Amino acid sequence: MLAVEDVDLFYGASHTLRKVSLTAKRGEVTCILGRNGVGKTSLLRAIFGLQPIAAGRIMWEGRDINGLAPHARARCGLALVPQGRDIFPRLTVLENLQIGLPLVPKARRSLEEDEIFSLFPVLQHMLGRSGGDLSGGQQQQLAIARALVTQPRLLILDEPTEGIQPSIIKDIERVIRHLARRGDMAILLVEQYFEFARDLADSYVVMERGEAVLAGRKADMEEAAVRRYLTV
Repeated sequence: MLAVEDVDLFYGASHTLRKVSLTAKRGEVTCILGRNGVGKTSLLRAIFGLQPIAAGRIMWEGRDINGLAPHARARCGLALVPQGRDIFPRLTVLENLQIGLPLVPKARRSLEEDEIFSLFPVLQHMLGRSGGDLSGGQQQQLAIARALVTQPRLLILDEPTEGIQPSIIKDIERVIRHLARRGDMAILLVEQYFEFARDLADSYVVMERGEAVLAGRKADMEEAAVRRYLTV
Protein backbone atom coordinates (compact mmCIF):
# COMPACT_ATOMS: atom_id res chain seq x y z
CA MET A 1 0.00 0.00 0.00
CA LEU A 2 0.99 3.58 -0.72
CA ALA A 3 0.56 6.14 2.04
CA VAL A 4 1.13 9.84 1.40
CA GLU A 5 1.28 11.66 4.72
CA ASP A 6 0.92 15.45 5.12
CA VAL A 7 3.00 16.29 2.05
CA ASP A 8 4.01 19.87 1.30
CA LEU A 9 5.62 20.81 -2.01
CA PHE A 10 6.92 24.10 -3.37
CA TYR A 11 7.80 25.34 -6.85
CA GLY A 12 10.01 28.29 -5.96
CA ALA A 13 7.88 30.55 -3.77
CA SER A 14 4.64 28.83 -4.83
CA HIS A 15 3.19 26.52 -2.16
CA THR A 16 1.80 23.87 -4.54
CA LEU A 17 0.80 21.08 -2.13
CA ARG A 18 -0.43 21.71 1.41
CA LYS A 19 -0.54 18.82 3.88
CA VAL A 20 -1.89 16.35 1.32
CA SER A 21 -2.57 12.80 2.48
CA LEU A 22 -3.96 9.74 0.70
CA THR A 23 -3.64 5.98 0.54
CA ALA A 24 -3.78 3.50 -2.33
CA LYS A 25 -4.42 -0.19 -1.69
CA ARG A 26 -3.74 -3.29 -3.76
CA GLY A 27 -6.70 -4.41 -5.79
CA GLU A 28 -8.25 -0.94 -5.70
CA VAL A 29 -8.41 2.21 -7.81
CA THR A 30 -7.84 5.48 -5.97
CA CYS A 31 -8.94 8.50 -8.01
CA ILE A 32 -7.59 12.02 -7.58
CA LEU A 33 -10.05 14.59 -8.92
CA GLY A 34 -9.91 18.33 -9.42
CA ARG A 35 -9.68 21.15 -11.92
CA ASN A 36 -6.55 22.01 -13.86
CA GLY A 37 -3.83 23.60 -11.77
CA VAL A 38 -4.90 22.36 -8.34
CA GLY A 39 -1.81 20.19 -7.78
CA LYS A 40 -2.84 16.75 -9.05
CA THR A 41 0.16 16.24 -11.35
CA SER A 42 2.50 17.76 -8.77
CA LEU A 43 1.32 15.14 -6.29
CA LEU A 44 2.09 12.34 -8.74
CA ARG A 45 5.54 13.83 -9.44
CA ALA A 46 6.19 13.93 -5.71
CA ILE A 47 5.15 10.29 -5.29
CA PHE A 48 7.47 9.23 -8.09
CA GLY A 49 10.38 11.38 -6.86
CA LEU A 50 10.39 13.78 -9.79
CA GLN A 51 9.84 16.74 -7.49
CA PRO A 52 11.26 16.92 -3.94
CA ILE A 53 8.81 17.46 -1.10
CA ALA A 54 9.34 20.04 1.62
CA ALA A 55 7.55 18.16 4.39
CA GLY A 56 5.68 14.95 5.04
CA ARG A 57 6.36 11.33 4.11
CA ILE A 58 5.74 9.04 1.17
CA MET A 59 5.52 5.45 2.35
CA TRP A 60 5.51 2.43 0.05
CA GLU A 61 4.92 -1.01 1.55
CA GLY A 62 5.83 0.35 4.98
CA ARG A 63 9.07 1.97 3.80
CA ASP A 64 9.76 5.70 3.63
CA ILE A 65 10.91 6.30 0.03
CA ASN A 66 11.45 10.06 0.26
CA GLY A 67 15.17 9.70 -0.29
CA LEU A 68 14.92 7.44 -3.35
CA ALA A 69 15.54 8.68 -6.89
CA PRO A 70 12.85 8.03 -9.52
CA HIS A 71 14.67 5.06 -11.05
CA ALA A 72 15.01 3.48 -7.59
CA ARG A 73 11.27 3.94 -7.00
CA ALA A 74 10.63 2.24 -10.31
CA ARG A 75 12.71 -0.71 -9.11
CA CYS A 76 10.54 -0.79 -5.97
CA GLY A 77 7.50 -1.45 -8.15
CA LEU A 78 6.16 2.00 -9.03
CA ALA A 79 5.25 2.86 -12.64
CA LEU A 80 4.08 6.21 -14.01
CA VAL A 81 2.07 6.88 -17.17
CA PRO A 82 2.56 10.64 -17.48
CA GLN A 83 0.19 13.21 -18.83
CA GLY A 84 1.01 13.63 -22.51
CA ARG A 85 2.16 9.99 -22.73
CA ASP A 86 5.88 10.75 -23.39
CA ILE A 87 6.46 7.80 -25.68
CA PHE A 88 9.59 7.83 -27.86
CA PRO A 89 8.29 8.83 -31.31
CA ARG A 90 11.34 7.67 -33.29
CA LEU A 91 11.44 4.26 -31.65
CA THR A 92 9.18 1.45 -32.81
CA VAL A 93 6.33 0.19 -30.69
CA LEU A 94 8.43 -2.87 -29.82
CA GLU A 95 11.41 -0.72 -28.82
CA ASN A 96 9.19 1.48 -26.64
CA LEU A 97 7.94 -1.62 -24.85
CA GLN A 98 11.42 -3.08 -24.45
CA ILE A 99 12.55 0.01 -22.54
CA GLY A 100 10.73 -1.34 -19.49
CA LEU A 101 12.36 -4.75 -19.55
CA PRO A 102 15.55 -3.94 -17.57
CA LEU A 103 13.38 -3.53 -14.46
CA VAL A 104 12.17 -7.12 -14.81
CA PRO A 105 14.20 -10.14 -13.58
CA LYS A 106 16.09 -11.72 -16.50
CA ALA A 107 14.10 -14.94 -16.34
CA ARG A 108 10.90 -12.99 -17.12
CA ARG A 109 12.26 -10.55 -19.72
CA SER A 110 10.06 -11.54 -22.63
CA LEU A 111 7.25 -9.89 -24.54
CA GLU A 112 6.29 -12.93 -26.60
CA GLU A 113 3.44 -14.09 -24.39
CA ASP A 114 3.02 -10.94 -22.33
CA GLU A 115 -0.42 -10.06 -21.01
CA ILE A 116 -0.17 -6.60 -22.55
CA PHE A 117 -1.07 -7.96 -26.00
CA SER A 118 -4.31 -9.39 -24.67
CA LEU A 119 -5.04 -6.06 -23.00
CA PHE A 120 -4.01 -3.98 -26.04
CA PRO A 121 -4.23 -6.30 -29.07
CA VAL A 122 -3.79 -3.42 -31.51
CA LEU A 123 -0.17 -3.03 -30.40
CA GLN A 124 0.76 -6.56 -31.42
CA HIS A 125 0.00 -5.66 -35.03
CA MET A 126 2.05 -2.44 -34.88
CA LEU A 127 5.30 -3.62 -33.32
CA GLY A 128 7.38 -2.38 -36.25
CA ARG A 129 5.75 1.03 -36.56
CA SER A 130 7.29 4.18 -35.12
CA GLY A 131 5.59 5.46 -32.00
CA GLY A 132 5.16 8.85 -33.63
CA ASP A 133 3.03 7.32 -36.39
CA LEU A 134 0.38 6.09 -33.95
CA SER A 135 -2.83 7.96 -33.22
CA GLY A 136 -3.19 9.69 -29.87
CA GLY A 137 -5.30 6.86 -28.51
CA GLN A 138 -2.84 4.24 -29.69
CA GLN A 139 0.02 6.19 -28.12
CA GLN A 140 -1.87 6.23 -24.82
CA GLN A 141 -2.31 2.48 -25.00
CA LEU A 142 1.40 2.14 -25.73
CA ALA A 143 2.29 4.34 -22.75
CA ILE A 144 0.18 2.20 -20.42
CA ALA A 145 1.57 -1.00 -21.92
CA ARG A 146 5.14 0.26 -21.50
CA ALA A 147 4.45 0.84 -17.80
CA LEU A 148 2.92 -2.63 -17.44
CA VAL A 149 6.01 -4.26 -18.96
CA THR A 150 7.83 -3.35 -15.73
CA GLN A 151 5.35 -5.52 -13.79
CA PRO A 152 4.52 -2.75 -11.29
CA ARG A 153 2.75 -3.08 -7.97
CA LEU A 154 1.64 0.56 -8.12
CA LEU A 155 0.41 1.95 -11.45
CA ILE A 156 0.08 5.75 -11.58
CA LEU A 157 -2.00 7.18 -14.43
CA ASP A 158 -2.11 10.92 -15.10
CA GLU A 159 -5.28 11.81 -17.04
CA PRO A 160 -5.22 8.82 -19.42
CA THR A 161 -8.43 9.96 -21.17
CA GLU A 162 -7.13 13.38 -22.19
CA GLY A 163 -7.63 13.95 -25.92
CA ILE A 164 -8.67 10.32 -26.54
CA GLN A 165 -11.60 9.17 -28.66
CA PRO A 166 -14.51 7.56 -26.77
CA SER A 167 -13.94 4.03 -28.09
CA ILE A 168 -10.38 3.94 -26.75
CA ILE A 169 -11.49 5.50 -23.46
CA LYS A 170 -13.73 2.45 -23.07
CA ASP A 171 -10.77 0.18 -23.80
CA ILE A 172 -8.66 1.97 -21.19
CA GLU A 173 -11.48 1.72 -18.65
CA ARG A 174 -11.72 -2.01 -19.32
CA VAL A 175 -7.97 -2.45 -18.80
CA ILE A 176 -7.92 -0.49 -15.54
CA ARG A 177 -10.86 -2.47 -14.23
CA HIS A 178 -9.16 -5.76 -15.17
CA LEU A 179 -5.89 -4.79 -13.49
CA ALA A 180 -7.66 -3.80 -10.28
CA ARG A 181 -9.65 -7.04 -10.16
CA ARG A 182 -6.45 -9.03 -10.58
CA GLY A 183 -5.65 -7.95 -7.03
CA ASP A 184 -1.86 -7.64 -7.14
CA MET A 185 -1.61 -3.95 -8.02
CA ALA A 186 -2.67 -0.61 -6.54
CA ILE A 187 -3.84 1.95 -9.10
CA LEU A 188 -3.67 5.70 -8.62
CA LEU A 189 -5.65 7.58 -11.24
CA VAL A 190 -5.70 11.34 -11.82
CA GLU A 191 -8.77 12.35 -13.77
CA GLN A 192 -10.86 15.43 -14.59
CA TYR A 193 -13.89 13.61 -15.96
CA PHE A 194 -16.22 12.70 -13.15
CA GLU A 195 -18.09 9.81 -14.79
CA PHE A 196 -14.90 7.97 -15.78
CA ALA A 197 -13.43 8.33 -12.29
CA ARG A 198 -16.69 7.52 -10.50
CA ASP A 199 -17.20 4.30 -12.44
CA LEU A 200 -13.69 3.04 -11.64
CA ALA A 201 -12.97 4.39 -8.17
CA ASP A 202 -12.92 2.39 -4.98
CA SER A 203 -11.84 5.51 -3.11
CA TYR A 204 -11.33 9.12 -4.11
CA VAL A 205 -9.58 12.36 -3.19
CA VAL A 206 -10.70 15.78 -4.45
CA MET A 207 -8.11 18.55 -4.63
CA GLU A 208 -8.51 22.31 -4.60
CA ARG A 209 -5.66 24.86 -4.47
CA GLY A 210 -3.10 22.28 -3.40
CA GLU A 211 -5.21 20.74 -0.65
CA ALA A 212 -7.25 17.56 -0.35
CA VAL A 213 -10.69 18.98 0.39
CA LEU A 214 -12.79 15.81 0.07
CA ALA A 215 -11.89 12.14 0.43
CA GLY A 216 -13.60 8.85 1.11
CA ARG A 217 -14.90 5.59 -0.27
CA LYS A 218 -16.96 5.48 -3.45
CA ALA A 219 -20.01 4.29 -1.53
CA ASP A 220 -19.93 7.46 0.54
CA MET A 221 -19.35 9.84 -2.37
CA GLU A 222 -21.76 12.77 -2.65
CA GLU A 223 -21.82 13.51 -6.36
CA ALA A 224 -22.98 17.11 -6.01
CA ALA A 225 -20.22 17.91 -3.52
CA VAL A 226 -17.53 16.42 -5.77
CA ARG A 227 -18.84 18.09 -8.93
CA ARG A 228 -18.68 21.47 -7.22
CA TYR A 229 -14.88 21.20 -7.31
CA LEU A 230 -14.78 20.08 -10.95
CA THR A 231 -16.89 22.77 -12.64
CA VAL A 232 -15.16 25.83 -14.04
